[in-house]
Amino acid sequence: MFETLQTWIQLDPIALVKAIGYVGIALFVFAESGILVGIFLPGDSLLFAAGLLSASGFLSFGPLVVVVVVAAILGDSVGYWFGRRVGPRIFKREDSRFFKQEYLKRTEQFYQKYGGRALVLARFVPIVRTLAPILAGVGSMQYRRFISYNAVGGLLWGAGMVSLGYFLGSIIPNSDRYVLPLSLVVIVLSFFPIIINFVRNKHITI
Repeated sequence: MFETLQTWIQLDPIALVKAIGYVGIALFVFAESGILVGIFLPGDSLLFAAGLLSASGFLSFGPLVVVVVVAAILGDSVGYWFGRRVGPRIFKREDSRFFKQEYLKRTEQFYQKYGGRALVLARFVPIVRTLAPILAGVGSMQYRRFISYNAVGGLLWGAGMVSLGYFLGSIIPNSDRYVLPLSLVVIVLSFFPIIINFVRNKHITI
């Protein structure tokens, strides 16, 4: 987890957003929303930085929100159908640099605790948001039910993160100069649920 956090901090979200534009942002969000290779992509900080840039006029706020929300919903849908196709075999997948059974077990516990709402809440938890739609497919959740939670989560997360960046960018002069510390705060907050869960489990074990 901390290695991932360090990697995200080293990225320059502003430069990344400027380099990849709308299409790149959509691909990042799509991959992180339900494809295993996107499990460590910096979704929160990327959307926050995009919101900051939209406040300065580099990106248009409306089209940006639409692109992000659509990509998030489509990404989750792909993850769901991947889970339906792969099924229980994913639980036997060997650990690799981009995937560990530990992540899957945490997501499964998260899913068992919150049920369908996990698909909405998982959007705000790195790693979990990538695996949650896959587990929904593995568990054969009805697609009609899945897409409802998927759409709500994609809208709240996608529009919410971009709007947060846009709001702060509108009230803080030269906010792009502070994108790294601001993004760090967003990343730490997004990891907070995982940290709390880890501390609780460790306390119970002790």
